[in-house]
Amino acid sequence: MERPGAGPERGEDHDDDHDHDHDHDHGGGGLPAGRWQARHRMVVRATDAVVLTGAGVASCAVHAGGSGAAGAGGFDVGTAGAIAGATGVWLLSLGMSKAYDWHLFGAGMAEYQRVLGATWKAFAVVAIVAWLSTWTEARDAILLVFAAGAGGLLAGRFAWRRRINHRRRRSECLTAVVAVGHRVQVERLIRTMNDAPDHGFVVVGACLPGAEGALGGSVAGVPVLGSPDRAGELAQQAGAGAVAVSGSHEITSDDVSRLGWNLEERGIELMLAADLADVAAPRISVSPAPGMSLLHVDLPRFTGPKYVVKQVMDRSLAFVLAVLATPLILVLALVVVATSRGPAFYLSERVGRNGSTFPMIKLRTMQKDADRLMPALGTADEGAGLLFKLRQDPRITPVGRVLRRYSLDELPQLFNVLAGQMSLVGPRPGLPREAAGYEERMRRRLLVKPGMTGLWQVRGRSDLSWDESVRCDVYYAENWTPQLDLLILAQTARAVVSARGAY
Repeated sequence: MERPGAGPERGEDHDDDHDHDHDHDHGGGGLPAGRWQARHRMVVRATDAVVLTGAGVASCAVHAGGSGAAGAGGFDVGTAGAIAGATGVWLLSLGMSKAYDWHLFGAGMAEYQRVLGATWKAFAVVAIVAWLSTWTEARDAILLVFAAGAGGLLAGRFAWRRRINHRRRRSECLTAVVAVGHRVQVERLIRTMNDAPDHGFVVVGACLPGAEGALGGSVAGVPVLGSPDRAGELAQQAGAGAVAVSGSHEITSDDVSRLGWNLEERGIELMLAADLADVAAPRISVSPAPGMSLLHVDLPRFTGPKYVVKQVMDRSLAFVLAVLATPLILVLALVVVATSRGPAFYLSERVGRNGSTFPMIKLRTMQKDADRLMPALGTADEGAGLLFKLRQDPRITPVGRVLRRYSLDELPQLFNVLAGQMSLVGPRPGLPREAAGYEERMRRRLLVKPGMTGLWQVRGRSDLSWDESVRCDVYYAENWTPQLDLLILAQTARAVVSARGAY
C-alpha cells in the first residue's frame, strides 16, 4: 500500500472521480490534514438534510391525500409545521449524538449505530410532544416521516461509505498518523493500521523514546522521525492529522498532557492506543479518578433483559420470514428430489449454546450418503483449521451448488430458530468433531446460540482464515447487541447476493 503523498496506484481507473486531481487528502498529500474529513462531514450533513426534507415532503403529501381535514389545496399547515419541527429535532439529535464524528467515516458499524440511536432519541422527544399537544392530526404523518427517514438516512450513509472505502483502496481519504511509544508497541500499531486501510488510518512516521528516536532508521517499514518530546513538531512536518500514543513507563501522563497542548496549537488530533483486543466500544466507558482517567470494560452479558429482547426479536422475525419463505422452500425441495436421489432435507448434528447438540435442518445439496465419502477426500481438504471445505467438492449436486452459492439451502434453519435451537444472528454452527477440538478461546463462541448468519457471513464466509473466523465468532459472542444483529442482517443480504466466499 502506498503511503500518503505517493500518488495514485498504477493501473487504477479514475474516471469515476471528477474531482480526483484535487482529492489526495490523506493527511500527507496535497491538502492540509483534516481537509477531507471536513468536506466529507459537510456532504454527509447535506445528504441527511435532503433525505429528511424529502421524507417530510412525502409524508405531507401522503397525509394530505388521505386526510379530509386538509386546508386549502389539500395542504395542512399544522401538519407541515409539526413535520418540520420533527425534522429539526432529528437533525439536532444527529449532531448531539456525534453522528458526524470523522472517526466513524467508512469504518465499522458504529456510524449506523449512532444514526439509529439519534433517530430513537428524536422519535421519543417528538412522540412525547405530539401526544401531549394538539398535534393529533399529525401523528400518522410523523410516524411515516420517521419510518421513511430512518431508511433514507441508513441508505445515504451506506452510499457514502461505499464511496469513501472505494477511495481508501486507492490510498485516498486516509488520516496520516504518527505513532509514539516503544518499538514493539509502535510496530504493533503500524501493522494494525496499515494492514487495514478501510479503517481510514495510515502510519507515516514513528517517534521512539531514548536512543532509538535519536538514531532514526525505520520500524515496520515506517521512518523513525525522532523522539516523543518533538512529536507535535514532527507530526506537523509529516503532514499528519493525528498522533497515536502507546503508553509506557517512559511516556508519562505529564508527557501526554504536554503533547496534547502542543498538538492543539497545530490542529492535530491526539489518540491514546489501548490494547483492548476485540472489545467493542459500547463496552468501554471512562470515569474520572484523582489524577487519571479509568477505562471500564463491561463484562460480556449472556442473560438478562438484553437477551430477552434478542429472543423476542429472533422468534418474531423468524416467524414472519418462515411464513414468507415456506412456499419457496417447498418448491426448492421438489427441485432437489427431482434432480438427484435422496431426501429433500438433510439433518446435520450441530453444537449449540453451552455445548448442547441439535439437528440443524438444511436443503440437501450433496449426493445421498455424502458423509461416507469424506474420508476419501481428506487429503484434498482446503478448509481452514478444523473446517473441512473443498471449492470443487465432487459430492455437491448441480442444483446444490446453486443453493449453496446463494445460501438458499439454509432457509429451513428458520424452523431451528423458531424451535429455540438457533438465532438469526450468531456464531457459525459447528460440528461435534470441530467442537471437540476447540481450545479455550474457541469455546467462548458456545456462550450464545449459533446463528443463520453472523460476522463470519458478512466478512467473507468460506474465504476467511480459521483464525479470522474464530475471532469473528468470539467477538460477536462477547459484544453482541440488538443493534448489531439488525446491522448484520442488513449486510447479509448484500453478502448473499454477491455470493462472495460461498462454496
